[in-house]
Parts: sequence; C-alpha cells; structure tokens
Amino acid sequence: MFLKILLFTPFIFIAYLSGEEMISPIPLTIDYDDNKSRLGKLLFSDPTLSRDGSISCESCHNLKYNGADNTPVSFGVNRVEGELNSPTVFNAIFNFRQFWNGRARDLKEQVDFPVTSHIEMNLTVEEVVERVESSNIYRKMFHQIYGEVTFENIADAISEFEKTLITPNSKFDQYLRGGIKLSKEERDGYLLFKSKGCISCHHGINVGGNMYQKFGAMIERNMSELGRYTITKRESERHFVKVPSLRNVTITAPYFHDGSEYELKQAIYLMAYHQLGIAIKEDEVDSIAIFLETLRGELPITIRGNDD
Repeated sequence: MFLKILLFTPFIFIAYLSGEEMISPIPLTIDYDDNKSRLGKLLFSDPTLSRDGSISCESCHNLKYNGADNTPVSFGVNRVEGELNSPTVFNAIFNFRQFWNGRARDLKEQVDFPVTSHIEMNLTVEEVVERVESSNIYRKMFHQIYGEVTFENIADAISEFEKTLITPNSKFDQYLRGGIKLSKEERDGYLLFKSKGCISCHHGINVGGNMYQKFGAMIERNMSELGRYTITKRESERHFVKVPSLRNVTITAPYFHDGSEYELKQAIYLMAYHQLGIAIKEDEVDSIAIFLETLRGELPITIRGNDD
C-alpha cells in the first residue's frame, strides 16, 4: 500500500480516503462552431495535405472505429515508419497537453507537428496554405468563415472538428450520473482499479491524460523514448510521458507509447508491475478488464453516419 500512496497527489489521496469519485463523466454535448467543424472535417480527411498525397490525419486516427491506429507505430509519406504509437484523437480535447511528451498546449497547436514533420505529412506551412488555397471549394469556405486562408485558420478549423470527437454516454458515465447500476463484476473491477492504485494516474474526465508519469515508476522498464526530457532537458523528466486516457481502451490496442503490447490484460499486468510495483493476480486482471469495458462510449456525433 505504501508504494501506491507515493504516487498519489495530496488532493487525489484525500479524495481516495474520503471515497469521493475521482472520475467525471464526459459531457453529453460540447459547444462548437458547426461551420468550422465541417470545414475541419474535410481537412482532417484530405490526403492532399501530405507531400505525396498518400495520407491524411485520418490515416493514423480511424474515425469509424477508435480514433487511433491499430499498429504499433503509424507510417508517414513514402511509408516512413513513425517513432511512437498514435494515441486516439477521441476525447483529446480533455487532455491537459497533446502528444506523449506534451509538446503541444492544445489541439490547435498540435496541428502543426504532424503536417510539417518529415516522417509524417512532410509539408511546410507555406505549402499547406498553397494547396488549400488552390481548391475552389476550400477557398470559398475559408473566405465565408474566416475571410482568408492562413495556416492559423487551417489549424483552427481542424482543431474545431477534433474538439467534437468526444465519446459520451459510456456505461460508466451513465453509472456516474446515477442512471444505471454496474454489474457486480464491473463494480468489483472498479473497486480493484481504485484499491490497487491505478486511479492514482488514471482519473479525471479522461481517466488519464492529465499528468506525466515515468514509464517504470516503481520497477524500471527498458525504454528508449526520452519523453519530457526531449522538451525540458531536465534529467528528472527523463522517460516521463503523458498518462494516456483509458476511454475506449478495450478497442485502442496496441498499448503504451511504443505500441509494444496488443493484449489488454497483459498491459494491465505490466502497468501494475512497473508503475505500482505489484504483481496482481490473474483474476484481478480479469476483473479490472471488465471494468475498463464500461469506459467505451458512443461514436462522436459529427461522424455518425453521413452528416456532410
């Protein structure tokens, strides 16, 4: 128990002792600009925003299923292999920072990185603007909404669409709102999730996504990714990465920043071992996995069916 307490912030530990809920439900709706979102949706799925016209944002973030890529790493233009697992874009609006190392403050700032990365879409800001402006459809939409085509406005439109990609009304959210009860198996899994210490990092509206943690906090794990160190150059932040959201986790395999684990139950076991310093039993892993299934929500309203 002592090792688990070390991971708790004072606020979380007080909430834990008091029995206060540390997970909040996703709102059923979110405010957004419909015109900007529709424009952003077109841009999000447009492969012309990559140098060779082979990939779009959606290539690495499957909107029809889980908002992620079901491979360890994604591939950019000319099939260049990426370096890290693509996290789901669903519910990314609730993350306190974007990317594993937190280098983007918000969704709008995030847009610049994949578009200009040489291992992803590999265009310059100027080339992106030129390609968008060359389209009569885009030019008309941008002038109606923004007055002009600029990269800032392109990023704004894409981020406005990404903002809508929330997955509300999961069974657990309905439980938190008092609308339904969990089954005994689901309730037992949730209690284990809390008592074992998983909730020390996976809490809040996104059941994660609101803090950094060292990968191998209690028991070291081989890790080439430097995490926050690449941004801050602080030795104390070496191998620290953003704690991922567990929303829809049962369908977002493979897991971890490197996509090294495809099996959810093995991922649970490894997290307990490396992050909490405990070897949990097989039946406990099974129970936590049953709880995690309750975190699967509805597809975002802006991508259900054909809303174009």
